[in-house]
Amino acid sequence: MKKLKFPSAYTILMILTVLMAVLTWLIPAGQYQMEKNETLGRMVPLVGSYQTVEANPQGVVDVLMAPIQGFYDPSNYAARAVDVALFVLVIGGFLAVVTRTGAIDAGIAGTMKRLNGKEKWMIPILMGLFALGGTVYGMAEETIPFYALLIPVMIAAGYDSIVGVAIIMVGAGIGCLGSTINPFATVIASNAAEINFMEGLWLRVAILVIGWLACVFYVMRYAEKVKRDPSQSLVAHQKEENERHFLHSKEQEAPELTGTRKAVLAIFGATFAVMMWGVSVAGWWMAELSALFIGASIVAGLVGKLSETELTNSFVDGARDLLGVALIIAIARGLVVVMDNGNITHTILNYAEGLLGGLHQVAFVNAIYWVEAVLCLVVPSSSGLAVLSMPVLAPLADFAGVGRELVVTAFQSASGLPNLVTPTSGVVMGGLAIGRVAYSSWLRFIGPLLVFLTAMVMVLLSIGTVLS
Repeated sequence: MKKLKFPSAYTILMILTVLMAVLTWLIPAGQYQMEKNETLGRMVPLVGSYQTVEANPQGVVDVLMAPIQGFYDPSNYAARAVDVALFVLVIGGFLAVVTRTGAIDAGIAGTMKRLNGKEKWMIPILMGLFALGGTVYGMAEETIPFYALLIPVMIAAGYDSIVGVAIIMVGAGIGCLGSTINPFATVIASNAAEINFMEGLWLRVAILVIGWLACVFYVMRYAEKVKRDPSQSLVAHQKEENERHFLHSKEQEAPELTGTRKAVLAIFGATFAVMMWGVSVAGWWMAELSALFIGASIVAGLVGKLSETELTNSFVDGARDLLGVALIIAIARGLVVVMDNGNITHTILNYAEGLLGGLHQVAFVNAIYWVEAVLCLVVPSSSGLAVLSMPVLAPLADFAGVGRELVVTAFQSASGLPNLVTPTSGVVMGGLAIGRVAYSSWLRFIGPLLVFLTAMVMVLLSIGTVLS
């Protein structure tokens, strides 16, 4: 009997898109009245203004159009995920050019030689850096370039691709889940809730620190288990294939770390440093970042003494390798478009509003957490979910006798979930695709940790409610 195989990320997302289209036929269409919030500079829903509207059920053509509309809005040509998808392709080209110079293989070999048995300490250090990016500015799409860099290092150290994926995805994810001053989640949500974003800071710090320690312990324990016995890896069946794919020099002697290759690695590191500065200080986003990596590809190729043909062919081949990742990001965005076009997003929010009335304080704040956790499955954008939900849910806290800062903390803890597991998140599915990790394998890995993090957040929210 043939063993059933878990479907690919593409199939999972298309099934979810079809399911969402079916729901637009079953769930009543509705909208909140929207008004301009000058502080946020966005349209936000008015509490109590929900009303049913004419249904716009999504059919076969809409489902087929969803991946296209995930890239851009055909009606006005406004970008949706096309900028992120293009950024992914450029990143693929950049990494291929640097790899062609031999600098990455030489750098990995040199790193392994220096560490010599101390590789495990890379895990807490790197997870700390990614968590810092997550808590300070909501690092998510910016993590995509790091997968192709870090996974080969982890495999060369005797771990597996899941360890590499987890260091980045769980590291940045726990930072977003424990957002302290993240302007795209906590600050926007606080403004929408009409409170200062510093209110509730210490509870968010507690969630961040305890969550980070738990995540580091969990990933290090799994990594040690895999290193002792590779058969314990959740992707053990891909071991040889992954080694061939990620360790280009496994069958050969590692290239020498020459002065030229050191210069290329310096350009490589400087590019990522400029990227972090650009996002956090200069206000750059995908267009500027794509231009940065195109320029860095040219400079790295010239310094690495590649011919014009080698440079251009390497760039195109690298972009081709990540084409699937770009498509996944667009399909995931298209799913949300189907929901919005079907006018059921606000209806789901209105149902949530009705569920929260008359609850006890502790029950109320935990219910807010679960409502936001469900909403973030269909609205993966933390800023989008903040603008949509906070103007409706935050005022309910006044009637329940709960501080609005606790509602914001419940929101941002829940809004961090998409960065860990949600299949509608292009960041999750894209990272798994680069790491060659099946979604089913990731669920088996992340499941127990997710249960702990959920319980931890609920306990800390309850304690915060009692002490407030």
